[in-house]
Amino acid sequence: MNKLFYLFLILFFTSCSTGKETKIPCYAWMGGPGDATDNQITSEFKDLKEKGIDGLMYSAGHDPEVYRRVAKIAKAAGLEFHAWIPTLTQNNNPDMKPEWFALNGIGESTYDKPTYGAGHYHFVCPNRPEVTDYIVELYSKIADIPEVDGVHLDFIRFPDVILAKGLWKKFGLVMDKEYPQYDYCYCDKCVADFKAKTGIDIKTVADPSQVEEWKQFRYDLITSLVDTLTVMTHSRNKLITAAVFPGPNSIAKKIVRQEWDKWNIDAFYPMNYNDFYLEGTKWIGDVCREGVTSINNRKPL
Repeated sequence: MNKLFYLFLILFFTSCSTGKETKIPCYAWMGGPGDATDNQITSEFKDLKEKGIDGLMYSAGHDPEVYRRVAKIAKAAGLEFHAWIPTLTQNNNPDMKPEWFALNGIGESTYDKPTYGAGHYHFVCPNRPEVTDYIVELYSKIADIPEVDGVHLDFIRFPDVILAKGLWKKFGLVMDKEYPQYDYCYCDKCVADFKAKTGIDIKTVADPSQVEEWKQFRYDLITSLVDTLTVMTHSRNKLITAAVFPGPNSIAKKIVRQEWDKWNIDAFYPMNYNDFYLEGTKWIGDVCREGVTSINNRKPL
């Protein structure tokens, strides 16, 4: 017993003497700057820093000069600065051509018929080189800004083929299975590329939701785009992170085609909103455990 107690004392005093503590970084998601002056932004950022915020995921549209301005203020306030930019939702963007938008299983385009009637659900197709080129160029201009620490991907997915249960009542739906009007993307390129790869004409399949190869094809499209953005971002010595759906296996893959455990990004930020899924707080721990296990603890979650 004395030996065990002595060992405890050694371990205790050794750990205390190192003075090392693990600080879990705390981030704030913000949009702006709107009409705010530099002084107003400075005051807000200093207040956040004093309250324990370490970094910002900041959404300011597509103009690199806006990010340059705000990032300088954030750095002066001692904050990390990550540009938070939706990836595959491109709303009110005159650069986006109608044929670039995703088509559902009954041929409707999110260009003029956003999924669920949600105004921000205008998704472009990740299988189009023109879309990839546009997105890479957009992110690269912002990643080139010295004060920007990284880029934060959002809406890097397909529309929800099945909504979280907590949203069914809001939209007056019962989503007990995949329905074609919420399933994407069936544009000519996706259909042709899938047939060339597998020999399956997905448009002739009675129930595409039962075709595992079709699901994997969509997972891979998203992963490929993330890989391309990761290579670009890392080539500039910047970080790349993403907001992802819970899981990945329990939810993200099933409802938005995100196989994010295959992504080589620098950190994952799961949107573990338990009330969306009509779950209690224990569920948050369960999906956090699933996420950490899925990525084998190789990157922060």
